[in-house]
Amino acid sequence: MTDSAAPNPIPHQRRKRYAGKNPRRFEDKYKELSRDPETIAKVIASGKTPVGTHRPIMVAEILKVLSPRPGDFAADCTLGYGGHAQEILAKILPGGRLLGLDTDPVELPKTEARLRAIGFDEKVFPAHRTNFASLPQVLAAKNLAGADLILADLGVSSMQIDDPARGFSVKHNGPLDMRMNPQRSQSAAALLQKIKPAALAEMLVDFSDEPNATTLAPLLAGKSFATTLELAAAVRAALPRLGKEDSDLTVRRVFQALRIAVNDEFSALETFLRNLPACLKPGGRAAILTFHSGEDRRVKKAFDDGFNLGSYSEISREVLQPTSEEQHSNPRSAPAKLRWARRAN
Repeated sequence: MTDSAAPNPIPHQRRKRYAGKNPRRFEDKYKELSRDPETIAKVIASGKTPVGTHRPIMVAEILKVLSPRPGDFAADCTLGYGGHAQEILAKILPGGRLLGLDTDPVELPKTEARLRAIGFDEKVFPAHRTNFASLPQVLAAKNLAGADLILADLGVSSMQIDDPARGFSVKHNGPLDMRMNPQRSQSAAALLQKIKPAALAEMLVDFSDEPNATTLAPLLAGKSFATTLELAAAVRAALPRLGKEDSDLTVRRVFQALRIAVNDEFSALETFLRNLPACLKPGGRAAILTFHSGEDRRVKKAFDDGFNLGSYSEISREVLQPTSEEQHSNPRSAPAKLRWARRAN
């Protein structure tokens, strides 16, 4: 008696192994890019942000100061991953709309698709690829007098920081770029090659309060750095007596100053703040989330000036910051500061 042939067993699939202690490729190192729910949950539970995503910061505080209601017209001027927008949309429907602005041609289509999939169509969520300083022009093109509430989150999104190809990261090697919109302006590498030492020293002080600006500037200005890690190594080499913690802070400040310069961030912010009262309806509310002192100083001054001139009837007298619980669960929230204003009737 012959036995029937047994089916061939499915071979066991071993988990992919990598040479060395850690994988070198960004896509391999961060398994959460695969969108595995279990892996993502573990990353969040460890107090980190899953790569390729962004956790909205101070959501409860922003909702409290903006007080979105059904029927409101809102503008999220720095859409990013869309986390704040999603929360605001849930509060202003039915009858409300949210205008989303973002200058990043890489991330905006992803965020728009993400929010469309949730159910927010073009009628309730129109999106525009433009810098937040262009809000008055967008409102005028749509024949809109103003918004009931306006949000601007000035932080660099986690998607931009985490992607080495964008050149923002001080940890992962990539081209020294740093442009929010890679289709415009010059890269950070090009800026460093052209800038003079005196101008770079001034930039490091003005844009990031760097105490070692005069030492760093002549060693970096006019030099050619192709990658982020090349620049980071040059900064550390220029200040060999600094301890690791201070050295890391200096690298971050240099990167911050270059990013601000490359994207002309302060000019855009000042234009936005100057036009903000006119973009609000009478009684409309604005909230701005900043992440370093240069931004916060400008927002505070603009709100103070607007209050003194009568443009705003009320402004935040004390800066709001993330709770200790949020800072623990999401360390990237730690430097955030929130200020708000209400337009006079």
